[in-house]
Amino acid sequence: MKNKVTITSEYDGCEIQRYLRRELLMSSVMVKRLKLYGTVNLNGVHARIRDRISEGDELFIEYEDSTYMLNRPANVQILFEDDHYAVINKPSGMVTHPTHGHLDDSLITQLSDRTLHPVMRLDRETSGLIIIAKDGYSHNTIHSYGNIEKSYKALCYGHYNPECGTIDVPIARREGSVMIRDCTPDGKPSVTEYKTLEYIEDKDISLVEFRLLTGRCHQIRTHSRYMGHPLLGDGLYGPNSEDNPSQDFPGSMLLDEKIGRVALHAYRLSFYDPFAGITRTFETDIPSDMKEILNQNDSQSSRARLSEESL
Repeated sequence: MKNKVTITSEYDGCEIQRYLRRELLMSSVMVKRLKLYGTVNLNGVHARIRDRISEGDELFIEYEDSTYMLNRPANVQILFEDDHYAVINKPSGMVTHPTHGHLDDSLITQLSDRTLHPVMRLDRETSGLIIIAKDGYSHNTIHSYGNIEKSYKALCYGHYNPECGTIDVPIARREGSVMIRDCTPDGKPSVTEYKTLEYIEDKDISLVEFRLLTGRCHQIRTHSRYMGHPLLGDGLYGPNSEDNPSQDFPGSMLLDEKIGRVALHAYRLSFYDPFAGITRTFETDIPSDMKEILNQNDSQSSRARLSEESL
C-alpha cells in the first residue's frame, strides 16, 4: 500500500492519524499497523501519526503488508491482481464468504488464508466478476468512490417488449419472508436498465443484458419477474419455484433442469482505481452452461440475434 496526497484546507491543523481515518478511511487497526511497521513522511521528512498537518503539505504513507499473491485455484480465474485488490471470475455454485457447510470451499478461503474483503457480493449460484480487496483500507478506498458499474447477462423466459428500457420500480422484502423480495410502492428505490441481445423463438427465451443503477438484493431477479420474464433456473422467482409459481412457460421445467442454477452472470465491471488513478474495465464471456442452453437443438430460422444497431 502506497499513497501520496496533498493536504486540503479542510484538514489544516489536523493530526495525521485523524486524517488517515477520516479521509483515507483507514481502520484503527490499519493506522496502528502503519505506525508500527509502515512509513509516514510529511514533506519528505519522517513524521509521527500524531503530528499535525497543514494545507499544502505532502503526505506519503507506505505499508507493505498486502504485497502478496493470491492462490490460483483451478476453477477460479483471476483477471487482475495488484497489492491492493484482485478482480475474480467466480464460478457458479461457489459461495463468496465461508459459511456453515462451506468453511473450506468458499471463494475467500480458496484464494488465501489471510483475511480478504469482497467489495461487492455475488450469490452462490451467480457466476461472474467480483472485486476482492486484500485489506480493509483497500476495501474502504475502492468502495468510497461509489462508482462501480455492474452489468450482467441472464437467460430469461419470454421476449421483452420493448426490447430495451429501464425498470424503475421499488423493491422490498416480502412480508414474512427472509429471502424473497417483491416490487412494491413502499420499497426502496431500485433501477435496472435492460437490453435484449438475443431471442430464441422455439424455446421462448431471451439473452438479456442488465445494468444495475442501484444495488438491491435480488434486484435483477425481482425486476425481471415483475416484467413477466423470470430467469431460467431461478428457484425463488422462477415459474417452477414454490414461492412464485407460474403456468406461463410450459417448457420451463426441462430448461430449469438443464441449467441447474439461476442463469445469471456478472459479465462486466467498470470502476475507478484510486491507487492507479485510472478507470478499469473488465469483461468475461457467459459460461458454458448458459451457452449450451442458447445453442442446444435450435435452428437458424427460429433464432433471432439482435444487432447493436437495432437496440
